Amino acid sequence: MTRRFEGAQLVVATHNRGKLEEIADLLAPYGVTLTSNDDHGLPEPEETEDTFAGNARIKAHAAARATGLPALADDSGLTIDALGGAPGVRTADWAETGQGRDFGMAMERAWREIGASGATAPFTAAFNCTLVLAWPDGHDEVFEGRMPGQVVWPPRGEQGHGYDPVFQPDGFDVTFGEMDRWQKNRISHRARAFERLVAGCFA
Repeated sequence: MTRRFEGAQLVVATHNRGKLEEIADLLAPYGVTLTSNDDHGLPEPEETEDTFAGNARIKAHAAARATGLPALADDSGLTIDALGGAPGVRTADWAETGQGRDFGMAMERAWREIGASGATAPFTAAFNCTLVLAWPDGHDEVFEGRMPGQVVWPPRGEQGHGYDPVFQPDGFDVTFGEMDRWQKNRISHRARAFERLVAGCFA
């Protein structure tokens, strides 16, 4: 039986203000007050797991223990079939440069490695999101969302972020980078995970 969220306050275990705003919009109907890691002065825990669920658990439980409040964390990334599921949990790491993240470089690496793999088009892939809602007593609930599609080249569109310009979701002839932000937010892997979270713990 899924545990219901009964509190009035929820910590979103992120330092990303945009992600906090997106989650606030999704949970607005439920009257929950949201705060972030920044609001509590929490550091970013080291993500040492090799699954999305494992890393989301690390972040959610760290925030719940530190604040004594329920905490929500997500871990997400792109899995490319031709690359055996890479970059996966290393999706953001591929963009690290020492001077910040360069997703143009990361997209070029993905395309270069797809070429080296010998795979033929379509280059099937999926964006994945795992949400973990953790309580201070150690209990958690896990919800997953997946958006299948394919990697295309060259990059198309200025919307979105990360690898969005090279990802064309199934059923669409545009990339996430060409898609209106609000349309993407309605159909994305994160939206699908949130539908399950809301149905399981809030609705």
